Amino acid sequence: MGITGLAKLIADIAPNAIKESEIKNHFGRKIAIDASMSLYQFLIAVRSEGAQLTSADGETTSHLMGTFYRTIRLMENGIKPVYVFDGKPPQMKSSELEKRNDRRQEAQKALEKAEEDGNATEIDKFSKRLVKVTSTHTAECKELLKLMGVPYVEAPCEAEAQCAAMVKAGKVYATATEDMDALTFGSPVLLRHMTFSEARKMPIQEFQLETVLETMEMSRDEFIDLCILLGCDYCNSIKGVGPKRAIELMRQYKSLENIIENLDVKKYQIPENWPFKDARRLFIDPEITDPESLELKWVDPDEDGLVKYLCGDRGFAEDRVRNGAKKLLKSRSGTTQGRLDSFFTVISTPNKRKIEQAKTTSEANKKSRKGNFAKRGRPLK
Repeated sequence: MGITGLAKLIADIAPNAIKESEIKNHFGRKIAIDASMSLYQFLIAVRSEGAQLTSADGETTSHLMGTFYRTIRLMENGIKPVYVFDGKPPQMKSSELEKRNDRRQEAQKALEKAEEDGNATEIDKFSKRLVKVTSTHTAECKELLKLMGVPYVEAPCEAEAQCAAMVKAGKVYATATEDMDALTFGSPVLLRHMTFSEARKMPIQEFQLETVLETMEMSRDEFIDLCILLGCDYCNSIKGVGPKRAIELMRQYKSLENIIENLDVKKYQIPENWPFKDARRLFIDPEITDPESLELKWVDPDEDGLVKYLCGDRGFAEDRVRNGAKKLLKSRSGTTQGRLDSFFTVISTPNKRKIEQAKTTSEANKKSRKGNFAKRGRPLK
């Protein structure tokens, strides 16, 4: 779920923190990708574009198709992806997982009714709600990434937290996910729509955390409290407090403790034994693997291994798999040049203007000195 309404709130209050661009603009960058979110997207997207792809024995292969072709697209655009997989969810997330399970059961009942009525629109709607990334999907994609020569990381807990730590450590440029809580975990840069289908023609949204905090005039601790107030995966939010009221309360009281002390409990319902402090602690100090201990290597793909893994029972066409492997190999040699901004510090516009002004003044002074020397009949040195 991420953080309820955070993307819209930032767009409304701090639109300068969001930049839209094409995928090619991220050439030469290493990007940490939230693997579970990507696999879910692949399963949903393929289902939307047509029949769910399956192997000879009826097992779903949509996640493999999505991972294979979208990763190739990223690398052809000069991006070095590293997929980060979720570990064990924190205990505080159990309530949210139970809610998701309840919603899935409701969707199953609604789907059965839609099938009885022959309502194709409702069938498609509720089928999507039943899509779930399983341990089998995850294991198969890890094997595929190995064969493609693309690194992956197994997070001890939340993938978004691990991605954020990798960005902060300078291991990668940004976190690519649709879950806004990557910002809450402190990722300096968040990219949305990075693994969307090319057919959707959605520009990539780049969120800059520093600009968000500056524009909202908040510290990171205050921002975390705002996210908890909006609604996160770890605890319920205050009933009756929407995004607009949440930002007003945070600006006025600066912390959840102060909000609780001053809130009109007749108008707003604070959850009993509200564990917001535990949620805050999870965002500030999540369980992660030290990014410095991670060795990220992109190597040549195993073309024959990919053919053996994807063709045959899984139904992929051999010529397309071999062609994909060759694209991966070609993209590896094409990204060695890197980005210019990784070698040079870009001077801001105001500084450039000062430099130009300084040059102009210097030239004017030289001309003035030449004129003075010439008038005095003295040689220039």
